[in-house]
Amino acid sequence: MPKTKTKKYKLKTHKATAKRFRVTGSGKVMSSKMGKGHFRRRQSKRTKNQLSKLQPVTSFTTIKRIRRLAPYLYKYRQNPPA
Repeated sequence: MPKTKTKKYKLKTHKATAKRFRVTGSGKVMSSKMGKGHFRRRQSKRTKNQLSKLQPVTSFTTIKRIRRLAPYLYKYRQNPPA
């Protein structure tokens, strides 16, 4: 009797998570800063410039949740291909 191969299933990526987070080369999970939705005309240039930078995610439980929702984020280091 020939051995049958067990099929490995693909995991679905949660697209909202994949768009919100990135992984750096060293493996840090980075996210964009909040407060960029609207009302940016009244903010100073310095504040708007600081909002454009990414910040690392420090909470271990949040990182664990991101890994579960976007399993291929670490493989591709950025957003997975469409």
